[in-house]
Amino acid sequence: MRISELSARSGVSVATIKYYLRERVLPEGERTSPTQATYGDAHLRRLGVIRALVDAGVGIAGVRNVVAVLENPPEAPGALLGAASDAVNPPEADDDLLDLGPARALVARFGGQADDCAPGQVAAVARALASLERAGFTVPESVLAAYVAHLGAIGEAELDATPTDSAEAAVRYVVLGTALVEPLILALRRVAEQMAASRRFGSG
Repeated sequence: MRISELSARSGVSVATIKYYLRERVLPEGERTSPTQATYGDAHLRRLGVIRALVDAGVGIAGVRNVVAVLENPPEAPGALLGAASDAVNPPEADDDLLDLGPARALVARFGGQADDCAPGQVAAVARALASLERAGFTVPESVLAAYVAHLGAIGEAELDATPTDSAEAAVRYVVLGTALVEPLILALRRVAEQMAASRRFGSG
């Protein structure tokens, strides 16, 4: 397909497609002349991933990181998913000052090693724990255990639902699941708390 058809099918403007080509996050098409190229379904799928990243607020540098992993996929699928997750929630400048010990211990309760996670994921846990400590708030152990148990189950269910037909589809699922589903999870958590309070204390 020509670039105009690629634009029509993807919903991405020709100018934006050319920008992605210049930034090398979208592969070049097959040249049919010095000024013309044709594009295939792989370009359409890649545009879907790029747009998902951009719509999630990921900058071009983050897009480039994910594309680099897509073009040189690691042997471990988890590394691919970690790169997609880190693109949506990139590490922060002061992460090297964080005490990762408590975060690594908490992460290990999910049945693995902290090193199995992308560095940004462990740092995000450390930042959250540091915020709780600054506020003088302690999550009760029973609640923390429930978080680990239920979020572990959510992680397994989401992994089972992750597409396996292509790396692009998997990354798109993870990116959209991170950017768009996390607010739903938080909203449902509040609903669950309200329902539990109503059952226990009544709705009056």
